[in-house]
Amino acid sequence: MSSENQPVSPAAPTGGRQKATGLAKGAAVPGVAKVDPILVVDGVERRFGGLTAVNVEHLEIPRGAITALIGPNGAGKTTLFNLLCGFDRPNTGTWQYDGKNLAGIPSFKVARMGQVRTFQLTKALSLLTVLENMKLGSSDQPGEKFWQSLFPAIWRKKEAEIEQKARELLTLFKLDAKEQDFAAALSGGQRKLLEMARALMSDPQLVMLDEPMAGVNPALTQSLLDHILGLKDRGMTVLFVEHDMHMVRHIADWVVVMAEGRVVAEGPPETVMEDPAVVDAYLGAHQDVDLGAVTGRIVIPAGSDADLAAARIREKIEAEAEAELEAEEEEEKK
Repeated sequence: MSSENQPVSPAAPTGGRQKATGLAKGAAVPGVAKVDPILVVDGVERRFGGLTAVNVEHLEIPRGAITALIGPNGAGKTTLFNLLCGFDRPNTGTWQYDGKNLAGIPSFKVARMGQVRTFQLTKALSLLTVLENMKLGSSDQPGEKFWQSLFPAIWRKKEAEIEQKARELLTLFKLDAKEQDFAAALSGGQRKLLEMARALMSDPQLVMLDEPMAGVNPALTQSLLDHILGLKDRGMTVLFVEHDMHMVRHIADWVVVMAEGRVVAEGPPETVMEDPAVVDAYLGAHQDVDLGAVTGRIVIPAGSDADLAAARIREKIEAEAEAELEAEEEEEKK
């Protein structure tokens, strides 16, 4: 889909903005190399007992673009987020952010390096004010060190700078009227905005958003969309998990599709949405075959196309079940 070694260039407008193209060096297939990747993942696998939640052979996230990570529930999207941000550790694999190896780096150090994330369930500190929540997102505050905290002259100037920056971001996100309110008093959508604004306090290069639209009142949806697009306008790279395909098509420059822990497709949203692997991931490879025909609940003519398709599915299910049983027996012998 993408052309070889082309610079990032504008494509169709998105609400007055231009989408980025020429992000990949070759055809849009899983693991395709990017022209200027900010995040590179190699051989990352995470297992929970006998379940492989993530198994990503190779993935690159393009710099300066908005990339959507989509897939059905249980595909491994949030688990991959947790691994890349240092909230969990993989069984195998490495990944690099801006050329720096992040394997084994704890989450707070990852954030200081310029890679920050938000959560599907917001993490605002409810009994602190909105302004206090914002100030917590800043780094390099000398007053956070014990001995220096005893001498206000050391940290007072920096504190004033942090507070001014926090107020500017609250104004940008239209939360300035709420700065003295407790975070607990905010609506779900306002908490999403607060979390996104707080993430910007550390001047990140890569912002990772886990389902930013989940639980948001429709009245705030457009505001959140505008702010996500605004991150790109400010020179940041955005990687977000989302189930709203209309939103993905509207704002994403590049889409990565996961299913059963693997990357099964990637490319521009217009082409990915038509990819058979994506349809398979969301609906199943045989969504046109009635489940009753597979289970025998519905009687269909022998030798018909539907009968043959149902027989193939039954054989596949039985083969998978036998393979699982054999694997369990081998595991028990060990």
